[in-house]
Amino acid sequence: MGATAPAPKSRQRPVTTTGTFPPEGSAAAAGRSQPIPVRQWPIVIVLTMVGVGLAVTALNQFRPGVVTIGVALLVAGVLRVALPEVGMLAVRSRFTDVVVMGVLGTAIILLALASEPDPVITLPFVNEIAGWLGRGGG
Repeated sequence: MGATAPAPKSRQRPVTTTGTFPPEGSAAAAGRSQPIPVRQWPIVIVLTMVGVGLAVTALNQFRPGVVTIGVALLVAGVLRVALPEVGMLAVRSRFTDVVVMGVLGTAIILLALASEPDPVITLPFVNEIAGWLGRGGG
């Protein structure tokens, strides 16, 4: 007789995920006997610093608050490099995490220091970009 059709695949989600691996160093930084904030202390430190930066910014201190947020990203990058296990601070490969956090932290700090009024540093390309946007002497 004829060949039988294969049984239709189930549309239910699989019980376990296959083909996806956690990022390198994503195990908890402390043992399971500790409460979650202690196990995940690297991300707790970084998020606390970001929260402080947001609070300072909300209190009308733009530059110090944003610089604090940038420093938090740099601290996250340093923790990612220095510690073998960082828990939820690990998102992608160690190299990618460090590069992204380092570049973003540096950019945030530089742009905060160059922001008006009374910039602490001068970035020449900022005036060129403002000129292209029709907002400066270009």
